[in-house]
Amino acid sequence: MTPKGEQGPALRADAARNRARVLRVARERLAAGDDSLQLNAIARLAGVGVGTVYRHFPSRHALWEALSAERFQELVDAAQAAAADEDPLAGLHRLLRFALLEASEDSGFAAVLESASDADVQTATLKAELDGAVAHLLDRARRSGAIRRDVEADDVRRLLCGIEHAIRSGADDDPKRAEVYLDVLLEGLRPPR
Repeated sequence: MTPKGEQGPALRADAARNRARVLRVARERLAAGDDSLQLNAIARLAGVGVGTVYRHFPSRHALWEALSAERFQELVDAAQAAAADEDPLAGLHRLLRFALLEASEDSGFAAVLESASDADVQTATLKAELDGAVAHLLDRARRSGAIRRDVEADDVRRLLCGIEHAIRSGADDDPKRAEVYLDVLLEGLRPPR
């Protein structure tokens, strides 16, 4: 059985096995510290033809999307839980911390999160679900007067990706910087005084 998010329309049994093998090898390469995800190398290691890999994943980004589907679903679930939180500002804080942690732990997931276009319909669907939950959360926070009125869900996602990039590009690996950046974002979301 293939985990949710790893397979689109029903595939022939041999095609499904090949796709699963490619994803397994890609995960093994990532676990070994190789995040280059060179499709030709993955094809060789998976024992399939290069054309097979490109049929399932026409680009490196498409492969990242497939590898990130489960993590993306977790983020959507966290956003929906935050949107249902009694205190919308507390829910927003918790969601932003969770999302930043997820993105900073996985640069491929961060790239999928910040990408303006999606290779897979499932990714686009997950982004729409995420933006819908965040929009609902922001609406509730706006009504309570906790955040400014001119910030939309897409803005929050972009700002969070900017923080993730700032953390990744920093010279030190100080986790306190992430908290500082997140505090700056949260302060910036407050209504103007």
